[in-house]
Amino acid sequence: MDPDAAAAGPAGGAAASGSRAGGDLVSDAILAHVVREESGRIVAALTASLRSLDLAEESVAEAIVEALREWRVRGIPPNPGAWLTQAARHNALDRLRREQRFRDRMPLLAEPEALIDTDAEAQTDERLPLLFGCCHPALSADAQLALTLRAVCGLTTDQIARATLSASTTIGQRISRAKRKIGAAGIPIRVPEGAERSERLDIVLTVISTMYSEAHLLAGADAAADRDLAEDALWLAKVVADALPKEAEAHGLVALLLFHRAREGARAVDGDLVLLADQDRSKWEPRQLGDARAALMTAAMLRRPGRWQLQAAIAACHADAATSAETDWLQVLTLYDMLLAYDRSPIVRLNRAVALLRVAGPDAALAELDDLAAALAGFHLWHAVRAAALREAGRADEAMTEDLAALELTANEAERRLLRSRVAGER
Repeated sequence: MDPDAAAAGPAGGAAASGSRAGGDLVSDAILAHVVREESGRIVAALTASLRSLDLAEESVAEAIVEALREWRVRGIPPNPGAWLTQAARHNALDRLRREQRFRDRMPLLAEPEALIDTDAEAQTDERLPLLFGCCHPALSADAQLALTLRAVCGLTTDQIARATLSASTTIGQRISRAKRKIGAAGIPIRVPEGAERSERLDIVLTVISTMYSEAHLLAGADAAADRDLAEDALWLAKVVADALPKEAEAHGLVALLLFHRAREGARAVDGDLVLLADQDRSKWEPRQLGDARAALMTAAMLRRPGRWQLQAAIAACHADAATSAETDWLQVLTLYDMLLAYDRSPIVRLNRAVALLRVAGPDAALAELDDLAAALAGFHLWHAVRAAALREAGRADEAMTEDLAALELTANEAERRLLRSRVAGER
């Protein structure tokens, strides 16, 4: 069973036009909600019992397909999460019966109630160990990211590929190898302590950040984000920060996501993307901005700086400016220079180039962008930023070429409309 096919089923069904009865659409919508709420917890619980992430994920994927089929015929069960849990457990038993491992692992599934704990704290506690288990140092950083997004967050292989700028086949291979390695090495599903925890925390936070970003990169969609996915990412960030209150970077990520979430109401108008400089700042959510500043202050008081806090501080600079023209770009550039000490990734340098354009002009920005060509030539935002710098340098024809390249590389319809309008204005 292909887990991606199972995960894609509810979303595809809910989006389908009127070829189904209304009850089917309701069933699919509820299933999608249950999968989002429950799948990570069920995978975590089964993995802890069976010591096999692969078996757990396959069993849950089959349960999702069964639910899609059964609920359309018989209606929604009184407790959808428990139904999905029980179905996944039965699938695990069936798989074990067909394998030699059955006798050894059968006792681990003898008590079904251990997998159907609906207490909120128990659910949180189960997902957190799975987050850290998937980020074990025995796995490569790329495999950690792909596996966690798949097993814990429920993203499909194609979604992970878009979020990480990788090929779908590459992501699929990474996930398969990682799951085999977890089984062969007996990697524990637990929250580590001390230095071991610090080693894994950053990749856990990276996974959550990528999950949030993926909510805004929907292929073929307009500028409206996948609200559930974005909320899940923010919720997971808060879970980590609440569970690890002395980890400054966990609070830093919460602050960063809250700053972004506060701007959500202004980043899209009638499905069209509105860039930060053009947003109606009166639509920014003041309560979330206040929560973001409080989270950033909590992080700062722990006196352990890091890249997530610095990114949140950059977001705070934008939030503090009453208008785009009042943005303190020198402070933003200074914070990016500090961020480079923690993260010299091409994406960070690309964002820094935007600030460099505002402070030092197009020539300096273009020099930095050209240095990133080898790493980011396949990324649409590199071309879009380079187009902006070329326009400021008075090189309109070259700017249009870059906007056309960006248009070719993005699948998000809102971004495509924005880029088309730029190209039309340049002609």
